[in-house]
Amino acid sequence: MPSSKLTRLEIEKREKLKASKPLVYEKVMRFEEKYAKGESIAIIQFQYDYACNFRCRHCSISSFQHKKNPRAFTVPDVRELSRQADAMGLAHLDLTGGEPLVFPDLDKVIGAIDPAKFYLQCDTNGWLMTGEKAKHLKSLGVDKIQLSLDSLSADEHDDFRRKKGSYEKAINSIDAIKKAGLSLQLATVVTHQRVRSEEFIQFLEFAKEKDVAVSVVWPKPVGEWSGNFGVLITKEDIEFVTSLRKKYNVYDHLTPAFGMNIGCLAVKRMISITKYGDVMPCPWMYFSLGNFFEEPLKDIVGRGMKYFARHETNCLVSGDRDFIDKYVAKSYGKDLPVPIEQIFPKGVRE
Repeated sequence: MPSSKLTRLEIEKREKLKASKPLVYEKVMRFEEKYAKGESIAIIQFQYDYACNFRCRHCSISSFQHKKNPRAFTVPDVRELSRQADAMGLAHLDLTGGEPLVFPDLDKVIGAIDPAKFYLQCDTNGWLMTGEKAKHLKSLGVDKIQLSLDSLSADEHDDFRRKKGSYEKAINSIDAIKKAGLSLQLATVVTHQRVRSEEFIQFLEFAKEKDVAVSVVWPKPVGEWSGNFGVLITKEDIEFVTSLRKKYNVYDHLTPAFGMNIGCLAVKRMISITKYGDVMPCPWMYFSLGNFFEEPLKDIVGRGMKYFARHETNCLVSGDRDFIDKYVAKSYGKDLPVPIEQIFPKGVRE
């Protein structure tokens, strides 16, 4: 039976999932039980490759693009990741990069994931998205597209993404994605300066008219924004976005879902896996919990839960300056990701 804490929209999505992907539905129905036992129910944010056709101002993976690791994911490795994640009861996978639509082996990667066993999201900047491409992704088993759009001003969006014409491409992608029958959410970076702006409210109105969800991406002082503390958010900013949910389909990584209020998702509800097999607590914590090529995913995630099991009401890497100064800053200037033992040398979070 659906949890009484589920929203109407969540109940509708769950029923749709039951019909389209029953294996995923069965895993989702066990989420509350697993979480109550202290087990992760993580979305796997999978950075399969770092190839990209953009150079965004806030890029969080630029430091990884220049690594020369001898071992990187292959299609057979993806198949093994899928097997282990499925055995753990994990149900969601977010295929990202880089820009997935430039991957020459994208179809093979999606096939190796085995979409029948996962709710599969694919991130994109929209540059290569067409109606035909959207229909093709749908036919492969992709469920949702996360499309980056950072302003309703073409000049501002193009400048932020450092790609002339990227706004027009993204806007044109919206109808193509929806027409293909794919779920769609707009991912938009919301800094402290933007959150209460008239432009952001207009952005939410635009999304409401298009009947698409908005995923707020809080700014993180890592990657190209390393040390950029001026854009970071406050708890009041988070509360403001929460208040907007009464009118708009907008959420962030702290928004309750599946009838559960998990707070910060690190490890509990999200892990990030790099092209080179390192498993991180989230895409913006450059801490390696272990390497998938060296030990089972279950053991790595279990290790991560020891550090991140506690309930956090703030975004640790965007709204908690103490956490940023004490732990995130340790990754600055280092070969990434930094082993978790170097971040927490005493074996615990102080």
